[in-house]
Amino acid sequence: MLETTCQKILERAKLAGAEEADVLGINGTSTSIEVRKQTLEQIERSESTEFGLRVFIGKRQAVVSGSDLSDPSIKFMAERAVDMAKSAPIDPYCGLADKSQLARFWNITEFELSDERDEPKPDELENIAKETEYFALQNKSVDQVQAANTGYSKTEIYLCATNGFNGGYSKTSFSNSCVAIARSQAGLERDYDGDVRIFKSDLRSPEEIGLLAAERAVSRLEARKPKTGVYPVVFDERISSSLIGHLLAATNGAAVARGTSWLLNSRGSVVLPENLSIIEDPHRQRVGGSRPFDAEGLETKMRKIVDNGILCDWTTDLSSSRKLELKSTGNATRGIGGIPTPSNWNVSLTQGTQSQAELLKDMGCGVLVMSMIGSTINSNTGDYSRGASGFWIENGEVQYPISELTIAGNLNQMLKKIIPANDARQYISRVVPSLLIDGMTIAGS
Repeated sequence: MLETTCQKILERAKLAGAEEADVLGINGTSTSIEVRKQTLEQIERSESTEFGLRVFIGKRQAVVSGSDLSDPSIKFMAERAVDMAKSAPIDPYCGLADKSQLARFWNITEFELSDERDEPKPDELENIAKETEYFALQNKSVDQVQAANTGYSKTEIYLCATNGFNGGYSKTSFSNSCVAIARSQAGLERDYDGDVRIFKSDLRSPEEIGLLAAERAVSRLEARKPKTGVYPVVFDERISSSLIGHLLAATNGAAVARGTSWLLNSRGSVVLPENLSIIEDPHRQRVGGSRPFDAEGLETKMRKIVDNGILCDWTTDLSSSRKLELKSTGNATRGIGGIPTPSNWNVSLTQGTQSQAELLKDMGCGVLVMSMIGSTINSNTGDYSRGASGFWIENGEVQYPISELTIAGNLNQMLKKIIPANDARQYISRVVPSLLIDGMTIAGS
């Protein structure tokens, strides 16, 4: 149905006067279950089919979206988009891809992005959530489970354009998570664990998720404030990818073209230690960030963003690549109601040879950060400041939990000093291990 409707909208746009156009169609279904005290707390079900039409009149563009599939509605949608485009400001960098740039051949089954077995029934999801909560409550220090959530979704995507591109694929997602609350005389602490997979059979067990959520919550009890000072910091694997995320944001072609990146003019310069690289691979099997083509119909490819410490590429869509006078890297992403923007797919940082425990021993005295809140990142300078909690480390061993601290530094300097562990999860979209950074400012008591 998506393909037929997208083609109908495209034809109607051409009849309305569009010189070029593309249509993105998305059909989604999802079910979410929340359990508390072994009782169904909430169940949500959504089904939607939406279309986004982008039209061009010369170097002017406009986007409209809708979900009404009747012929009068599609006609009105197309005519409104053309009228809007005629009044839009001139953008010399907008436009569809040339035919020579388009993705042409792919085997979507090789990506394994969709579990084609029958959709799970609500009671099946409910039982998984109940089992997860049950195991979390086996820890006697756990006061309650705030929520155990299990979900399923399936999304079908189709893109077609007047330059001849036609393609689509579907993706599924299964999720299970648990938030446990632990109690002591000092008060309450909470933490979580969860998993998201394309195939239900790959999900970690409810027992593992429930027990780990409880263990993490209990480990945070009786937290103290650390003393203010300059210390080495290990960012746990759960949150270390945020550091690489800041680097990726600074290499985004749209930010670079606007001049709002702290890595401006750093292409070809050192941004990481010389033994580390960042690889983007949009073709990994059973990983949510994989896709055969981007939101402009360009082929996605494996590429090096950082090679042995050297920044070698910006991340671009067609518009930002034209502004920068470069070739698009095929990283356009787009929502139903917006124009394409650059975004990264699956990325991985070179892993180290040591475990996190070995990194802590090398660190000696410092902070192990397990979670962060808030964010003050200056996109122009790279100045970094975030609230955090975790554990105080002495003699390479965990001594006690800490909270209400702020970590500060400058990303340009921080990232050049990172030392990776070898504990990255290989099945997630951003494969980043625990990271040790020396000499960070800690504000506590």
